[in-house]
Amino acid sequence: MNDAAVKAAREQRHPAAPPSPKPRRKQRFRPSLAEKLLFMLFFLFVFYAAVHIVSNQVRIYELNKGVQKLEASIDEQKKENNDLYVEVQRLSAYERILQKAKELGLSLNENHVKVVQE
Repeated sequence: MNDAAVKAAREQRHPAAPPSPKPRRKQRFRPSLAEKLLFMLFFLFVFYAAVHIVSNQVRIYELNKGVQKLEASIDEQKKENNDLYVEVQRLSAYERILQKAKELGLSLNENHVKVVQE
């Protein structure tokens, strides 16, 4: 007889009972005190690193905001300086000075004019 026939004959004589489930204990991972300490130190380090990174980002943001405010005030000051320079150029025009002198009663005497060279 072949193996399949012998197997079938045995199964007919002794029906295969399902194996009774053996109570298996779940093997739980129980870390030792040193492993617990290492895990705790690792998580504390990760927490510290995260807080440090966030605080650095906040400082960078505040510094950038301050830089932008300074750049804006510099631009305003440059604009004001340019406006004042244009006004100085307008007020120091020769014709305006001559007109103001005549209004104040001054006269232009050619004999008293001295040429200044720089």
